[in-house]
Amino acid sequence: MRLSILDDYQGVALDMADWSAIRARGIEIAVERHPFVDEDAVVRALADSEVVAAMRERTPFPKTLLDRLPKLKLLITTGMRNAAFDMAALKDRGVTVCGTGGPGGGNEDTAELAWGLILGAARRIAEDHALMRQGGWQTRIGHRVAGKTLGLLGLGRLGSGVARVGLAFGMKAIAWSQNLTAEKAAEQGVERVEKDELFRRSDILSVHLVLSPRSRGLVGVREIALMKPSAILVNTSRGPICDTDAIIEALKAGRLAYAGLDVYDKEPLPINHPLRQAPNVILTPHIGYVTDENYRSSYPQIVENVAAFLDGKPVRVI
Repeated sequence: MRLSILDDYQGVALDMADWSAIRARGIEIAVERHPFVDEDAVVRALADSEVVAAMRERTPFPKTLLDRLPKLKLLITTGMRNAAFDMAALKDRGVTVCGTGGPGGGNEDTAELAWGLILGAARRIAEDHALMRQGGWQTRIGHRVAGKTLGLLGLGRLGSGVARVGLAFGMKAIAWSQNLTAEKAAEQGVERVEKDELFRRSDILSVHLVLSPRSRGLVGVREIALMKPSAILVNTSRGPICDTDAIIEALKAGRLAYAGLDVYDKEPLPINHPLRQAPNVILTPHIGYVTDENYRSSYPQIVENVAAFLDGKPVRVI
């Protein structure tokens, strides 16, 4: 039997867990370190793999791919959901799907990164770092976050974590999502507002929604036009929630002050993508959940998932 570990961009998977229990069962382990260029490349790599462990939403598994992987029996994702898996097709094929979970499940990591982007945008940290490397000194004025209005597009575990930090900084926190109630927002010390008001009032708007048909493209030309020209937009959720072209145009026209982005419509972000040259952006390569602590939680659970499946008692089934 063969286990393929996908999406190990940093080359750390085999160091993050004890894989001896898997190898002791005679299972071959193959590690894929780079993104696949197309579906044919995925098939070539996984054609002989009965078990596949994927990093959440880095490699999609649509029906067209699954139909070409007849040996696949167990598919594992980090996290307990994966929008890039065709769950109906997996069920039809009889493939068991398991996930990983634990304290926070990487939520703390992403909330911390959101604040890294917020502060980086407010104080222009990336630009000043680059300037210092070049021998420069003070050339710009930053902005404090205390006293500003923090808008949360989504107030689940991630949005709530970001809100708590904002409140500690002395910010006013407001939020909207389709299912958010005033009572639930108030429990977090946050004011529930209507969607348009969220965009109008926010000095910093941070996106924390799950990607779904109703959230895709939710932050578009109209919504960005409602924002203050001095506002900062941060997205650590999923790229397609925001209209990338609209963000770039608003930045170029001075209708949006700054954007901090960790997620993109296409990942990895193409080398010639216009975002790489856009003004007033701080960009990170989808690293919200990429921490030593999260990996050291996720990979051992992948080992447990494989062992339990082989014993006929799968765990963490999605």
